[in-house]
Amino acid sequence: MGKCKKNLKRLLGSAVAVMLCISSLLQVPVMADELKVYARAALLMDASNGRILYEENGYEKLPMASTTKIMTCILALEYIKEHETTVWEEPVEVSGHAASMPKVKLGMQKGDTFLLEDLLYSLMLESHNDTAVAIAEYIDGSVPAFAQRMNEKARSLGCQDTNFITPNGLDAEVDGKIHETTAADLARIASYALQNEAFRKIIGTRAYTFPELSGRRTFQVYNKDRFLDLMDGAIGIKTGFTGKAGYCFVGALEREGKTFVSVVLGSGWPPHKNWKWEDTKTLMEYGLSNYTEKCILQPYTYRPLPVEDGISEQAAIRLENGDREKELTMLLSADDIVKVTRQYPQKLKAPVAEGTCIGYEKYFVNGQLWRSYKILTAESVDLRTYSYCLRQIFMLYF
Repeated sequence: MGKCKKNLKRLLGSAVAVMLCISSLLQVPVMADELKVYARAALLMDASNGRILYEENGYEKLPMASTTKIMTCILALEYIKEHETTVWEEPVEVSGHAASMPKVKLGMQKGDTFLLEDLLYSLMLESHNDTAVAIAEYIDGSVPAFAQRMNEKARSLGCQDTNFITPNGLDAEVDGKIHETTAADLARIASYALQNEAFRKIIGTRAYTFPELSGRRTFQVYNKDRFLDLMDGAIGIKTGFTGKAGYCFVGALEREGKTFVSVVLGSGWPPHKNWKWEDTKTLMEYGLSNYTEKCILQPYTYRPLPVEDGISEQAAIRLENGDREKELTMLLSADDIVKVTRQYPQKLKAPVAEGTCIGYEKYFVNGQLWRSYKILTAESVDLRTYSYCLRQIFMLYF
């Protein structure tokens, strides 16, 4: 009976995928409440600004398996940039601990040496667990120290529900806390990583060959990301699987000026390794068919405000500097509602200092604050004092 239910669910999922494809061709949007995914948690994000376009259990803490390696890779790339000379002169030396990691693994041996950059292809293309530990130990001396770096980076990106314990994503628990994240946090991390061109180059590479530096062996790794061939504009990113996490995938796609990041966690367990691809296509097709880039900027002229007790009767005001038009161009669906509020006083009291914040222009999307800009004074106005008046009289008559 259980097997029949699973087969029926898969057939229904395939039907949904077909409906999505047809709807895209006919330009008929598929509504969010019509989406059907296998994953325990699923999320779609606009990678250009971090806005969540769809989520189902997107804030539930779950194990994430080898999608962890996205963070490991971006931290290694940033380390390479900061230590450009060191990483070429001091290669990665493999410890016994790194070599002991379970499959999937490169097959490192204790004492092997590699260039850090080469190992990133092993890490991301074939998801080697021994490689991840070797990278962590090279950068911070130990896995716990590197995990601390991972968690600090996660917090800096606004990921408050993520706890890294390992650099490879193997199921782990320390002091009652497990290795886990949320689909929302993982999408933020992936969107950040996509801003790095070296990261994009690695995840888009089909095959890569590199040596163990002693010359004893040469390795060739191949990209296992099937999503690269499933949709036009697919960028890939990272697969993952453990017994607790199930099948996971973080994907990215660029098409028609849109960049999406999708996350599926717990998208089935063996033998359903293809459900994560179906879920990802479902999310991406939803984004493509429902969201269009629009400018939400509403032009407004800020007129000078009267100044009480000032040597001038009024003072000019302005919106804070910034490329507002670019920031306020975003993907919107037909159901999204944009509202703008402007809050500032109707008059000022002297003295007025140039650059003083007197209010805010705020943009809301579906009731949630999206952008806030300071309204500033554009000039200074001194207080009209008794001595100032005397000076003016003197200048006028003498």
